[in-house]
Amino acid sequence: MSSTPSTKRVAVIGAGILGVSTAVHLLREGASVILLSEEGLASGATGRSLSWLNSAGERSTPYHQLRVAGVDRYRTLFAADPGRDWLQFGGGLMWNAPGQRAATEARHNYETSIGYDSKLLAPEQISATTPGLDPDAVAENAIFNPGEGWVSLPELVDFLMEEFHSLGGELVLNAGKVSVTVDAGRATGVETAAGDTYATDTVLVACGAATPAVVAPLGVEIPNGSPVSMLVLTKPVDHEMKAVLNTPRAAVRPNPGNALALDHDWYEERITEHADGSFSIPDEVVQELADEASKLIAGNPELKPASWKLGYKPIPGDGEPVFGELGQVPGCFVAFTHSGATLGLIAGELLAGEILTGAKHPLLATFRPGRFS
Repeated sequence: MSSTPSTKRVAVIGAGILGVSTAVHLLREGASVILLSEEGLASGATGRSLSWLNSAGERSTPYHQLRVAGVDRYRTLFAADPGRDWLQFGGGLMWNAPGQRAATEARHNYETSIGYDSKLLAPEQISATTPGLDPDAVAENAIFNPGEGWVSLPELVDFLMEEFHSLGGELVLNAGKVSVTVDAGRATGVETAAGDTYATDTVLVACGAATPAVVAPLGVEIPNGSPVSMLVLTKPVDHEMKAVLNTPRAAVRPNPGNALALDHDWYEERITEHADGSFSIPDEVVQELADEASKLIAGNPELKPASWKLGYKPIPGDGEPVFGELGQVPGCFVAFTHSGATLGLIAGELLAGEILTGAKHPLLATFRPGRFS
């Protein structure tokens, strides 16, 4: 009789960064993996994320620790090839609206108190720190976080999928809404919208803002605080920006091809959700965001939107990540978080470890879905 353990088979629902990262980490450890996507790769929130790699500002200590570990994994990937144009570390610069100097100082003081690299800059110091910025854009003070960076998640997903295929992963695209199958209270696999079924030992639900809806039929409630959002990609433009900018009227990061990626939240009420689940926003609002971003860039170049995507930004109801096995349905795991970009690599690593060994990782201790029971 052979003593070789059988290979664990895992179904991953969702081909965004959390699903793809976990799938690749599972394959690296010898698991058999089937990855199912409602539409295409990175077709949901992953394809419209500003993907600023950071742990700036104030949040719970466990969440901060997990985000710092997340940035660390990106630094490891960056060190292997600093020339990748879809992953760079140029720092992050933020400032508040005029009249909030004290709030900016308080944020800086908090960041330094927890050992987060934070520089409080006067307007005349900013240009030397973050080239490419219009020196008149900042009226008061600003915070520069040198250790931060950005990633273009669609390119990262493509990069990881090369390894996924080389390791023998199975991919099912355009599967529609996939459900978890259960027998005797335990997850036994998945079923596609067309009725195709796949038997597995374990299931991971990583469907972004749709995650609570996927697990609801299992008797599991996960509060959903996901707002609608938009990411705009501009046409290529000459600029020298390296840092991610988070400002009162526009958030901006570099994007491959000398373009810029833009988002914010002031226009959320201008986004319309239609009966078929699609979204729209007036073209003039998109251009207004581009005009706000132009005010931040040296020389104020004319920014023209090349494309924009709208949809729900995944945010659990209490703002904290949701990672781990469902207590009510053994064998079914979830991954649902606002910070999918920053946590993409570390979450995939830790979840794969839990799925394959059953050992719960302490970094995920406070993020269990059972806290909502």
